[in-house]
Amino acid sequence: MSERISMAQGAGGEAMQALIKKYIIRYLGAANGAGGAGNNCEVPLEALDDAAVINDIVFTTDSHTVKPIFFPGGDIGRLSIAGTVNDVAVMGAKPIALSFGLVLEEGFPEADLEKILKSMGEACKEAGVAVITGDTKVVEKGALDKCIINTSGIGIQSEEMRHNLEVVGKYRKMACRWLVDSNLRPGDKIIVSGTIGDHGVAVLSAREGYGFDTRIVSDAAPMNKIIEKILAVGGVVSIKDPTRGGLANTLNELAEKSKVQINVREEKVPIKEGVRAACEMLGIDPFQIGNEGKLVIAVVPEMAEKVLAALRSTEHGKDAQIVGEAAAPERHTIVMMETVVGGKRIIEPPIGDPVPRIC
Repeated sequence: MSERISMAQGAGGEAMQALIKKYIIRYLGAANGAGGAGNNCEVPLEALDDAAVINDIVFTTDSHTVKPIFFPGGDIGRLSIAGTVNDVAVMGAKPIALSFGLVLEEGFPEADLEKILKSMGEACKEAGVAVITGDTKVVEKGALDKCIINTSGIGIQSEEMRHNLEVVGKYRKMACRWLVDSNLRPGDKIIVSGTIGDHGVAVLSAREGYGFDTRIVSDAAPMNKIIEKILAVGGVVSIKDPTRGGLANTLNELAEKSKVQINVREEKVPIKEGVRAACEMLGIDPFQIGNEGKLVIAVVPEMAEKVLAALRSTEHGKDAQIVGEAAAPERHTIVMMETVVGGKRIIEPPIGDPVPRIC
């Protein structure tokens, strides 16, 4: 690791994982005796999942530093609500409350603040969850770039999740009763809920003024209602939202933690042509670009088609595809992609997201 913090170390890839393991887990993890959570913490800090679980409460927190704060399809306010709601929901929990921490730069326009707060309120209504506490700070001009938002969320196991566990139990035993990254087994199908790369390209276009296809807008959206719908079908063993580091990072995390190989068919991965063209022009891999309203879902094979049908019946899941499956590793826990021309290549985890500050 470098002697000074780099942008890559906050971008969701291998560099950030190394930073977390070297310092945060070292000093704050249970092995060091920090926190005193003990056996009550069913999904602890060390699991590095989207949220933790303690005393049957799912808890997560996220800070948002997106640049620019307004972009096609959304803004930092909508992003902050959607991101936190999704991190709770992908664990199999029903989000019940959020907190909101706001840090503003001196001189920030009140009109922009009102737009952000209005957007947050609309996202809360969409998700069916409320902000119940918060904090506001202002720092000197130049001390930060416009504004930073931190949102935290708590949730409880949903009725749909309990039904889902019953369905999974008909086919196999799950190691954890939450939708953690380590639940995959050989044979599980991998579903992507929609087109990848939309959010990252939309933010990059707004930031740099490239003028990409105007139809490329951010996918930022709370996905908890969709998650409830597929859990009501049942058979889901893991869900993850492919944010920083994109689909490539998400699949590698699932493979590593579950000790499986994940095989993916490139032709099945949904990507908008405008996103593909923008990535080709910039030399960016769309598999490594972050998303804010997409899901990667692992399902027992017997229920995969039913879950897919449920997803496709929703607005945000209409482009869903089964993109691959988990398999016993030949030698290593890798992600292997069968390309459109019939070859194979390993999808490596990114060092960091190629588009920094997208969330």
